[in-house]
Amino acid sequence: MIVPLREAVPDTCGGKAGALGALLRAGLPVPDGFAVPFAAYLDAVRDLDLCTDAPDAVRQAIEARPVHATVLGALERALDELGDPPVAVRSSAAGEDTGQASAAGQYESFLAVHGVGGVAEALRACWASLFTPHAIDYRSASGGDDPVMAVIVQRHLDAEVSGVMFTPADADDATRIEASWGLGPSVVGGTVTPDAYRVAADGSVTRAVALKRTRLDRDGGRLRTRDVPADARHRPTINDATATRLATLGGRIAAVLGGPQDVEWGIADGRTWILQARPVTAALPPPASPSAAPGTAAAELTGTPGSHGSVTGIARIVRGPGDFARVQAGDILVCPFTDPAWTPLLRIAAGVITETGGVLSHAAIVARELRIPAVLGIPGATTTIADATTVAIDGTAGTVATTTR
Repeated sequence: MIVPLREAVPDTCGGKAGALGALLRAGLPVPDGFAVPFAAYLDAVRDLDLCTDAPDAVRQAIEARPVHATVLGALERALDELGDPPVAVRSSAAGEDTGQASAAGQYESFLAVHGVGGVAEALRACWASLFTPHAIDYRSASGGDDPVMAVIVQRHLDAEVSGVMFTPADADDATRIEASWGLGPSVVGGTVTPDAYRVAADGSVTRAVALKRTRLDRDGGRLRTRDVPADARHRPTINDATATRLATLGGRIAAVLGGPQDVEWGIADGRTWILQARPVTAALPPPASPSAAPGTAAAELTGTPGSHGSVTGIARIVRGPGDFARVQAGDILVCPFTDPAWTPLLRIAAGVITETGGVLSHAAIVARELRIPAVLGIPGATTTIADATTVAIDGTAGTVATTTR
């Protein structure tokens, strides 16, 4: 019931675990760990009627039942072999991290988990996340198959800098990198606007350094968001040499996995680690021109181009789930940032504008898959744009035409 991560393959452990297994076998730097394969999940739900029971009931049943003693014992032995460190527990579902659909952020992941009890609880939560409304909605939109999930357990990485990298689809294209202080969820979740780097095919590096106000770190057995010191907020998170090394590593990853990749990475104690790699599912818009730094103008706001296309619609300020019911089909979401629970809104929205986040965040990835324009990282967008006014959004240029207030 436990598979060493080095031996994981997609057929039994899902695309995410399978990719990490392939990278480990190729000698690339991936934190060690193991996978709990599909078979363990299928055994855990064998007496549930997944086809007719309400998803909420299925989710609650999975969360409530104890992990089978056989699996629990295997988890304990595998953790002991790792030295019982803090670990990351992450989903690896069938249909996740494929060339057709990323399922970016749709299923649960947990960092800084310690002990077999904590891992077992996180394992159940990962399995149960197959049945959340937003995950079901995402699978329905992407034509996903019946859900089944493996789970990855790896050494937790206390990264000083983390980020995401998109490797180029063509040898003449550039590698795109985003980076911020601390652990990766700040970048992939869009809760900070990260530094953006572009490493061209000739090795030249261009960068746009963002204002990074917060960072996420492990504090004992839990995660804590804290303020970035003032002198580090405008400081580049990586230098050009590190960006170049990341791009070279990205090329090796793409060669092993057979195509352009969306790579999550972290740097701890001066060493770079690969945390995830999955196929790029939709092309990125070009970066904003240097003269179009994020900010506001009299009638135009400028941010990061997140998803191709342009549209005009009614702005709907959405600060949290309490505002969801106000959103109508064709509205343009204006929000601090999005999280996976917002996926059903993105399906009916005409476009999305966020106050933080980068082109490689989950919100941008899902927007590109849904083919709706997105502009990210416009500070103060929820207060600058008036609710229910008409705005024109250009996700390719990264601009929003509006009336300011």
